[in-house]
Amino acid sequence: MLVMSANVQAAQLGTGQSDFGGVGLMQTPTARMAPKGTLSASWSRTAPYRRYNVFLQPTDWLEGGFRYVEVENRLFGEEIAGDRPYLDKGFDMKLRLLEETRYWPQLAVGFRDFGGTTLFGAEYLVANKRWGNIDVSLGLGWGYLGNAADVDSPLGWLAERFDERPERAGGDFGGEFAVDQLFSGPVALFGGVEYQTPWDPLVLQLEYEGNDYSNEPHGNTQPQDTRFNLGARLAVTDNLALQAGWQRGNTAMGGISYDIDLAGLRQVKNDPAALHLDAPAYDDWQQASQALNRNAGVRVNRITRRGSNLRLEAEPLRFRALPQSEGRAGRILHAQADEDIDSFRFQWQERGLALRESVHDRAAFVNAARSAEHEYPHRYGIYAHANLDAPVDEVLYEAKPQRFTWGVGPRLDQNFGGPDGYLYRLLLVAEAEYQVTPNSWFSSQVAWTAFDNLDNYEYMSDSDLPRVRTFIGDYLSESSLGIEHLQYTRTGKLSENVFAMGYGGLLEMMYAGVGGEVLYRPFDSPYAVGIDLNWVQQRDFDQGLGLRDYTTWTGHLSGYVETGIEDVLAKVSVGRYLAGDVGGTLDLSREFDSGVRMGAWGTWTDAGDDFGEGGFDKGLYLSIPLDAFFTRSSRQRANIAWQPLTRDGGARLGRRYNLYDMTLERDLGRYWEDYDKSWD
Repeated sequence: MLVMSANVQAAQLGTGQSDFGGVGLMQTPTARMAPKGTLSASWSRTAPYRRYNVFLQPTDWLEGGFRYVEVENRLFGEEIAGDRPYLDKGFDMKLRLLEETRYWPQLAVGFRDFGGTTLFGAEYLVANKRWGNIDVSLGLGWGYLGNAADVDSPLGWLAERFDERPERAGGDFGGEFAVDQLFSGPVALFGGVEYQTPWDPLVLQLEYEGNDYSNEPHGNTQPQDTRFNLGARLAVTDNLALQAGWQRGNTAMGGISYDIDLAGLRQVKNDPAALHLDAPAYDDWQQASQALNRNAGVRVNRITRRGSNLRLEAEPLRFRALPQSEGRAGRILHAQADEDIDSFRFQWQERGLALRESVHDRAAFVNAARSAEHEYPHRYGIYAHANLDAPVDEVLYEAKPQRFTWGVGPRLDQNFGGPDGYLYRLLLVAEAEYQVTPNSWFSSQVAWTAFDNLDNYEYMSDSDLPRVRTFIGDYLSESSLGIEHLQYTRTGKLSENVFAMGYGGLLEMMYAGVGGEVLYRPFDSPYAVGIDLNWVQQRDFDQGLGLRDYTTWTGHLSGYVETGIEDVLAKVSVGRYLAGDVGGTLDLSREFDSGVRMGAWGTWTDAGDDFGEGGFDKGLYLSIPLDAFFTRSSRQRANIAWQPLTRDGGARLGRRYNLYDMTLERDLGRYWEDYDKSWD
């Protein structure tokens, strides 16, 4: 049974999504935040606007998200998108400044539509205070939230630029931060009240908004009979809510929202039970290695002995918590090992790279497995280290390096937000891998398109950059069957803390070439530094073995820092992109206890307006462990990414493997917190 931890309770005050997405009333935001780790997807319609919103709550104090606004009575333009309605995209961010106390309200500052065309751009400062079943918000809004202009700019005394709000949006084409607009121009008052009714699923809303609809984008003025709006929110389940309202005194509103607690996402497991501590020994170490694969979820590379130490060299494949793999493997090793063995050493590897070793005292492990009373000396007797070059007296078992694996499954590629509307491609993907040695392998991927509407895609950018990504429509329409990946890869260790990888072949759907990466990653260190360099050539549109004329080199110097702040990982990359532009990418993400990672990135290069729309690129992504959805444990992950446009500026090579992800076990991470899973 899939369990979505219901931090978001039915009709809880201060957790509902506004029309624009993000926690709020209807047209106005509040200072409230969703529970940490919440993903909220919502839709609302208040003519002539339809809004599609996705918002994330990565921390207790930060909310971020994006939306598409479909303007029903305006068109992109016949030359661009025929008779399709105009579609605007934008990013939002809200920061909590103060938490509510008995005497003080909760206070937040926010930015609406600050990274797009800023057609609906606004800034605000808002406070909330709750008394029993009533939650009251009161705020000051600039821009779209301040169009009613109740007072002149309160910041004009600081600088003249705050007196008037520039009409210029984020760049000639949008997509830039309109810094000169922030907190400038007149201000309007907004606020409202939410009331929790005696019937738990129902919340009623009264709102006073700061917009008078006389300055709508594209001259789309709307009549407004009153600035007061009435609304209601009905919780159908702990995750699903319906909204309805009467806005402007003359227009109906309807909406729906769905919340997922990504931080608490988990699945009740039906894994095979751990073997009994006193299970009989197997006939030989080969059979024991098979049991280690089946029950402990590890792929054994080698089992060796040195004096009274028994070492298992293996790759974890199933359980995300290493203590769980070690606990299950320890039972099998105890049953199989000679009596004079007094310690078990688990050397964890990935693609032939030795990353770390955990050492368990055998007697302490056995005592703890028999009784929880003995867990303390076992737990605090474990030690982990990176000294992985100990000599070997005897090789008890060594797996044959040549392994062939394959699989077939569906995949959905989709893109939405441009003038082409919603684009999708449903594929059947076949993957195969042949491991030559523990450190080298061939990998391949072939995709067949079953259904798509990609004939709607048209290239419309006036960028002067080489078309390194915007030929996507040609690749997708030329052939329904293509080789997306065919590559040889080899890894190696240059020193205790330096890892290397080289590769060559058809590296991705659009590019073939050769490349390499080197990563410096000290053991259990919060930082790492890597560099990759690639020479690539554009592939033919039919995704076969042919190549086009365009060649280039691309590469980046990347720094990784575990900030220690809210489990945030910061990655900064600088270098040369596929179109020859030079710049950098900032990627911020955090991983929750559930294993879900959410993040956002932005890329700035010297391409400037040649990006085709705006001066930088950006996107959001989720990495979700499949372990959260299936009854069997798994280390595999599903990745969901959103990027507003396919651009040539800031385009990176889609490398299939990277050393940072490959060396994750260099970080002790949650090893000690996961100790209790040793007995699962």
